[in-house]
Amino acid sequence: MVISAAANNTSGSVASAFPQLTFAASAVTAGAAFATFLSTLREDYWDNISSTHFYGVIFILSFAFSWLLLHGGGLGMGEVGNAGVHVDASSCSPLKPSLKPASASPTDVKGDYPADGPQPKWHILMALNYFITALFVGTLVVFSTDARANLNDPSTMASLIFVWCMFLIYFFGFFGISFVDKESLARSRPSDFGLVDLCNDNNMKHISMNVRDSDSLKVPPMKIVHAPATLAPVCCDPSTLMFPKASNSTKDGYDQMSDQEVAALVVNNKIKDHQLEKLTDPDRAVDIRRIVYNHKLSSLGLGNPLQNLPSSPSLDYHRVFGANCETVVGYIPLPVGIVGPLTLNDETVYIPMATTEGCLVASTNRGCKAISMGSGATSCILRDGITRAPCLRMKSAKAAAELKLWCEERVNFAKLKQTFESTTSFGKLLEANPTVAGRNVYLRLKCFSGDAMGMNMVSKGSLAVVDYLRSVFPEMELLALSGNMCTDKKAAAINWIEGRGKSVVVESTIPKDVVRNTLKTTVKAIVDTNIQKNLIGSAMAGAIGGFNAHASNIVTAIFLATGQDPAQNVESSNCITLMEETDKGDLWISCTMPSIEVGTVGGGTGLPAQAACLQVIGCKGGGKTPGSNSQQLAHVVASATMAGELSLLAALAANTLVQAHMQHNRKPTLKK
Repeated sequence: MVISAAANNTSGSVASAFPQLTFAASAVTAGAAFATFLSTLREDYWDNISSTHFYGVIFILSFAFSWLLLHGGGLGMGEVGNAGVHVDASSCSPLKPSLKPASASPTDVKGDYPADGPQPKWHILMALNYFITALFVGTLVVFSTDARANLNDPSTMASLIFVWCMFLIYFFGFFGISFVDKESLARSRPSDFGLVDLCNDNNMKHISMNVRDSDSLKVPPMKIVHAPATLAPVCCDPSTLMFPKASNSTKDGYDQMSDQEVAALVVNNKIKDHQLEKLTDPDRAVDIRRIVYNHKLSSLGLGNPLQNLPSSPSLDYHRVFGANCETVVGYIPLPVGIVGPLTLNDETVYIPMATTEGCLVASTNRGCKAISMGSGATSCILRDGITRAPCLRMKSAKAAAELKLWCEERVNFAKLKQTFESTTSFGKLLEANPTVAGRNVYLRLKCFSGDAMGMNMVSKGSLAVVDYLRSVFPEMELLALSGNMCTDKKAAAINWIEGRGKSVVVESTIPKDVVRNTLKTTVKAIVDTNIQKNLIGSAMAGAIGGFNAHASNIVTAIFLATGQDPAQNVESSNCITLMEETDKGDLWISCTMPSIEVGTVGGGTGLPAQAACLQVIGCKGGGKTPGSNSQQLAHVVASATMAGELSLLAALAANTLVQAHMQHNRKPTLKK
């Protein structure tokens, strides 16, 4: 009795610790019952039922179960309401992530499917998976208990083989692809049998998902890529310049739908997002589009960034006072558009652009589509350092030369570096390059500024360096903290050659079919246009850093949206665009931008609307490592510039620029 009780206690504790044992015992019981059912079915009904009736019953049962599974009530997009949008990590499609109230648990199984009308009851399917597995294991156990007798009984073996075949068909139907895709199976959780990751692999290009509890598994964050927009506006294609006007009946149809329902149509590519104004009205189109892009951005783990981007007149003047503007009387609202998805360094980004120039957002969006349909954009940081060049005056040219030589000594630079870095937590002095002009010495100091653009940081550190130099050279005078060799907010060859801020190079390869079908030109034509316009034409004009089609257009629009200093567009737009035809006949394009001056902390980046746009990109505030967010913003600026260059040069090569602007940049006169 004691031994029996101990065994029972032990088995109970083991069962609680290993629920698989309880599952196996249940499977044996279920399998035995199922075997008895098969025997009864064979003896009483099997020999008397016709094959027609048998297959009819099977069809009716299958149809009934499928209808129950696929037409069960679930949460659709129309039920989101004002609760917000939440995208679960296990959503099957990146373009159609599951929508559910933000308060819902991310592990809620019922929410893990695209919301578009009536939703499948996936919990029934999961329960069925366990049930079928239990029956299969049970039949194997029952067969093995008297294998010799069963093998000698043709009737029993026929029944078992038939049942096992049904099991195998079921298993291969649900898990066969997962068995082949070992990578997805390895990443899967025990509860989803690889289906979640498999779904993502089949619907997303180069997508990888984070495994839950990744901290404990030491799994690095994986990158997410959205497929190129299939219905992106192609503003420079003459065939798409005139859109059919929406009939009253069509508008009435959308008027009967909620904003969430119309947004669901956009997410599912049933209607084009740039036609919402025609199908509804301009005010409602903005609300619907915000739902759509919050939906897409949430799938990238960016939350609900547009909630702080105002769509109606509003501005918190308390945030402005003492930080951004003086003698405030109001503000100028600027339209903000979003381009993307753009595949940048193997992940998806969406890019906000503030502009009043019609066709700019649409054209850049076309370039993003072409890039994402090709190799995607690959961007690299070449240099990262903001500069300030104080103008110092000595008693003589000889004394100026002595100061220059002193600063170039390694041991003396270490002293300047220590002095500079004593004024800042993040700033690191990288270089001190003196230039002599008579008695003047222009000491160009270059520092790493973390995620700040860095002008205040480098100015404060430069002043400390000047004070230290005074202690070494008492006769030295400071004429100006900025001696214009920085060079800030002015066209200058030194920025073009030496760089300032972030120096970035970005490239992409566009297949010739994409050039022909999306950009509506040929590789040879667009390469020749780039040479004649951007290289030879700019050289004839004596341009400095202006070997591009319209880099400043994209740079300024992103600067305005993200709270950068718009005046620094002057040097930040330095860009040379190069194009070549590859050996396979595809188009290779690159943009080299040596002086992109951006930051994600300080200045205008702290205003709610601008911070919201930074959050859209995924680089709001300070990064996990100093400088990572500001560098990401520089990558985005360069890649968006390349997209804009690609689209405009294609329009010039195809001679469709004027038609596009007539369509998108001219509002028809309203009849009174």
